[in-house]
Amino acid sequence: MANRLAQETSPYLRQHSDNPVDWYPWGEEALALARSRDAPILLSIGYSACHWCHVMAHESFEDAGVAAAMNRHFVNIKVDREERPDLDQIYQSAHQVLTQRAGGWPLTLFLTPDGMPFFAGTYFPKSPRYGLPGFADLLERIARAYRERRTEIVEQNQALAAALSSMLPGGAAQPCVLTDEPLAAMAQALHAGFDATHGGFGGAPKFAHPCELDFLLRRSHECADERSAAMVTATLTAMAQGGLYDQIGGGFFRYSVDDRWSIPHFEKMLYDNGLLLRLYADAWLVTRDPLYAGVVERTAGWVMREMTSPEGGYYSSLDADSEHEEGRFYLWTPGEVRALLPAGEYAAAARHWGLDRPANFEGRLWHLHVAEPLDELCAAAGLDPREGGRLVGTARERLFAARERRVRPGRDDKILTSWNALMIHGMAHAATVFGRADWLACARSALDFLRTTMFGTGRLLASYKDGRAHLNAYLDDHAFLLAALIEMMQADFRGADLAFARDIADALIERYEDRDAGGFFFTSRDHERLIHRPKPVHDNATPGGNAAAAAALVRLGHLVGEMRYLDCAERTLERYYPQMRREPAAMATLACALEEHLRAPAVVVLRGPREIAISWLGRLRARYQPHTIAAFVGGQERGLPPSLDKPNGESVNAWVCSGVVCLPPIDDLAELEGVLESRERKPPRIDQPISIERMP
Repeated sequence: MANRLAQETSPYLRQHSDNPVDWYPWGEEALALARSRDAPILLSIGYSACHWCHVMAHESFEDAGVAAAMNRHFVNIKVDREERPDLDQIYQSAHQVLTQRAGGWPLTLFLTPDGMPFFAGTYFPKSPRYGLPGFADLLERIARAYRERRTEIVEQNQALAAALSSMLPGGAAQPCVLTDEPLAAMAQALHAGFDATHGGFGGAPKFAHPCELDFLLRRSHECADERSAAMVTATLTAMAQGGLYDQIGGGFFRYSVDDRWSIPHFEKMLYDNGLLLRLYADAWLVTRDPLYAGVVERTAGWVMREMTSPEGGYYSSLDADSEHEEGRFYLWTPGEVRALLPAGEYAAAARHWGLDRPANFEGRLWHLHVAEPLDELCAAAGLDPREGGRLVGTARERLFAARERRVRPGRDDKILTSWNALMIHGMAHAATVFGRADWLACARSALDFLRTTMFGTGRLLASYKDGRAHLNAYLDDHAFLLAALIEMMQADFRGADLAFARDIADALIERYEDRDAGGFFFTSRDHERLIHRPKPVHDNATPGGNAAAAAALVRLGHLVGEMRYLDCAERTLERYYPQMRREPAAMATLACALEEHLRAPAVVVLRGPREIAISWLGRLRARYQPHTIAAFVGGQERGLPPSLDKPNGESVNAWVCSGVVCLPPIDDLAELEGVLESRERKPPRIDQPISIERMP
């Protein structure tokens, strides 16, 4: 027998008219019934094109047992958000406050008879999975809480009313075993170890710690954490102006032997520069500091000039020594520089790079660093800033040309999959931020090399040199490459990259996951037997393998709508969560993975005319939005998963999903930007929200 929804005008409501649930449309009849029975209201909001609304309906609302529990305990109200956007806006905001997680559809709330929600969620499966409680069990627990914890509910309702008055749209966490507690502990640990004088963490030798800085940059953005933001900018500025950075040729050395970033160990490693390239591009998005833009441009130039093989892959490193002396290739004397530059250029260059100060290397040589920033130099010397910039820029070009005639440091020209993946990620990201087609082409060439040479047999290999690819790939190879592929799909979507990403993810799970204890081994199941099989998670010079795998699988799972990738990431997080709570230091990448597990990234699929859609994508990538995955998927692509296979019309549309909930298509760029901006920030919190874990 059809229920009351059969008489409604909404196609969405009528789709539920044959449910065994005793549905009511929103109205006085249902509200009066709740008041007269003193019964809680189960409010379900959705719309006709919502995929997960239909999934929940099939799993739960069409099930006689679940429907019986709904009818026994609740007054059940179904709302079409397209017909009643007023109700939808109110209860989406309530959901954000109660759960600290971005809302969407289906939206599931439990209300007191006066309409105040005391528990909220989105999609709930019939039985527990994906880290979500089972809907059938949830109904009984909610009903019991309503009967036995009325005082707490009244107090929470009062707090919710106050929070709603000042709330901005945002996101937060669904009740689950994993919480964001370690994120705050991680930030506190980094704050405690920060060098407030020189930037960075700890003393000499001092490393860049890009994973930790990336975490702090994300946290400063999400939580409006000014202290974390200041730590990031202070450190990046100090490194960029110091001797850790090659002021003439671009690129970063491995570490500083002192705590002031003055004198480095002169090795240049591919992995450091891949991570830092991405980090400085993001920092530029936040600050628009031209110093950071210059660092990105010169570092990418160094990669293309000195670290790219004819086959397209990236070489591994440059030695510290040349002519049997450490740093000889990079060091100068004032006399040598004076002989190369006109007087005006030398005057500016000497002040800018410290040549007018005592020698800083072994008491007799000068390693260039920014001793006087350009703006200060121009102010002190009475130079127009543009003229000062021209003088220093021209001096850099002359010194670079002279340095190129020196005996070069040795280069390790083997090509490593994991390090290449880090650089592909960095180059592709920088290319999208700065709109550089040449950088993107470089990243594309390296990725194609890995696909054809390192994965030519369908099994990933780790190393290549002199025409031979060999060695079983490791955890890092798979995890870093998966992350790079996701970045490349945002910069230049191709179906072949998606297929490659899924192959890599499948191999990662099938051959590296510890099926008994969770997490990933560093070596595959069929690797040679060794006396120990580690499962690394801590960040070192590169991200921890388990952490990077979890982070990449979370993103891929949301991008393609594949729950087994999300399940695997969750198992990894559960494996290391207790350790992360005890000792958060050196787990910044895992913290980022946990953050995205708790608060799913927004996936934006752009369809429509290519030229306009690409311009939209450029606008989106011109903002720092670490919780957004955005891609233009052209109409020629075939065989896409449902999450990406959206209608392709004559005008541009954006399809935005976050977790298991999706928004209606958006055809206005400003609206899209506003939606994404609101989802990037956390909403206001209320103290002690009612959680499933605390229900009897």
